[in-house]
Amino acid sequence: MRVKHGYAFKGEFFGGRGTHVVLTPGNFEEAGGFKNKGEKEKWYSGPIPDEYVLNADDLIVAMTEQGEGLLGSSALVPRSGIYLHNQRLGLVTHSKSAADRTFLYYLFNSRSVRQQIRASANGAKIRHTSPSRIYEVKVRVPEVATQRYIASILSAYDDLIENNTRRIAILEEMARRIYEEWFVRFRFPGHEGVRMVKSELGLVPAGWLVMAASSAMEINPSTKVPKEGLKPFLAMNCLSDGSMLIDSPGERDGNSGSKFRNGDTLFARITPCLENGKTGYVQFLPSAEAFAFGSTEFIVLRSRTLTPEFVYLLARSNPFRDNAIKSMSGASGRQRVRDECFDTFLLANPDGATLTNFETLVSPMFKLVHALAQKNANLRTTRNLLLPKLISGELDVSTLPEPEAIAA
Repeated sequence: MRVKHGYAFKGEFFGGRGTHVVLTPGNFEEAGGFKNKGEKEKWYSGPIPDEYVLNADDLIVAMTEQGEGLLGSSALVPRSGIYLHNQRLGLVTHSKSAADRTFLYYLFNSRSVRQQIRASANGAKIRHTSPSRIYEVKVRVPEVATQRYIASILSAYDDLIENNTRRIAILEEMARRIYEEWFVRFRFPGHEGVRMVKSELGLVPAGWLVMAASSAMEINPSTKVPKEGLKPFLAMNCLSDGSMLIDSPGERDGNSGSKFRNGDTLFARITPCLENGKTGYVQFLPSAEAFAFGSTEFIVLRSRTLTPEFVYLLARSNPFRDNAIKSMSGASGRQRVRDECFDTFLLANPDGATLTNFETLVSPMFKLVHALAQKNANLRTTRNLLLPKLISGELDVSTLPEPEAIAA
């Protein structure tokens, strides 16, 4: 096995698209695996040495700490796109007769190997390791046939997780398109028979009231959370940039911060979290009476005359977000949304029948997103329990079936 440094690219980088994407440790998931950074990808245009162009399924490892937990993480280059790797990543090459590439991917992401790679790093501000130090990592490697079987078992879990993740993205996209079709373009079922009337927003369906967002929803509503005892707590990093999902809630004593319950939308108030799109929909609590608290940098939005799903999708819309961004004030780099901005944002509040029809259609999508996310969490837990035992030989792979697909 060999680990090779990437190239120190010095050509022109684009905010939009170039000819190639330069991968960085930011393209790694903390637990291992590839992450597309979307609009934040670093596109490159300039002279490109052929040896630094990555091929599909090349194995790369992060050798520099960029965000907590990323050092030592590895990923297989996706099958689509044209990617390059810089000097903070190592390209792992090997003899096919001695090792299986997918097995090596899981081996690099095992706790034992990750801990050894992290221990090999040095640096005062930014920790970094090197190919020569990775060579010194001690591993136990079974014969190639066993490697392939181990890889097939673990890959089956990852395939299910990837499939569920795609379904989650499709469900969110469907919900957003329905919201836009009904409440932005006003093409809701039966719209042909509804008269359009003039308003402050232009033409809106008759019977729909134009009102401020702060009238249609509660902004930071009062929610009683006792100070004593452990309670679910959300930090800002629990929110996703592009999904309703809320990841890895913790627990804390006290009740200082934002307070919320199921059906609330959490909207980041501080830069750059707001611009990055951090917005979450709360549905992880065990009951309607349950509560949680979190970062003081959340604005809690709760439906008053709309539906919880409507509020979340509105908060995800560009006009709503742009209005909040324009209201930001404070020192550079620490600007925050002013709550008064919701008084000036106007929306057409639909009639009750349309809202009921919308909730009936969209609410099951939100619930399925949550169910799929829970299934993914269970799959990851099982895979992570299996991984060290399979890698170490503690479990006999011949006795283990591959996981079956889980129905929705």
